Amino acid sequence: MSPTRLLVPLALSLLAACATQPKQNVTVEKQSECPVQLRSGQNLIVTLPSNPTTGYRWAIQDSAGGVLHALSPEVYSNPEDAGIVGSAGISTWRFQAFAAGNGRLRLTSQQPWAPEVLPVDTFDCAISVN
Repeated sequence: MSPTRLLVPLALSLLAACATQPKQNVTVEKQSECPVQLRSGQNLIVTLPSNPTTGYRWAIQDSAGGVLHALSPEVYSNPEDAGIVGSAGISTWRFQAFAAGNGRLRLTSQQPWAPEVLPVDTFDCAISVN
C-alpha cells in the first residue's frame, strides 16, 4: 500500500477530530446569552458596555470561583471610531473553566464611592462546567 493511500484516511480522521473539539473561547455580551455551558479548560470572555467617565464601574460581586478563575483583570477599550472624549466603550474580563460544577458570575455597575446606592445595572449569569 502506498504512503499516499495511508495519509488520506489519517488526514480525514484528524480533521474530524478537530471538528468535534469544543471551541476554546466562549464570548458573552448580553445577559440573555446565559446560562453558559463550558467544558473544563475553555475560556469565557465577558464583554459589557462601559463608560468609566460617568463614574460608574463594573465590579465583580460573585466570580463563580468554584468553577472559574480569572485570567486577567478588567480591560477597558474605547472604539477607535468614536472620536469623542468621554464616549462609551467596552469592559472585558477573561476567565477559564477549571472544575466541573455550577456557579454564578455576577457583576454590578455602580459608583465605587457610593456603595449604599443601588447599582444602575447588573449582569448575572449561571455558569455550568462539565
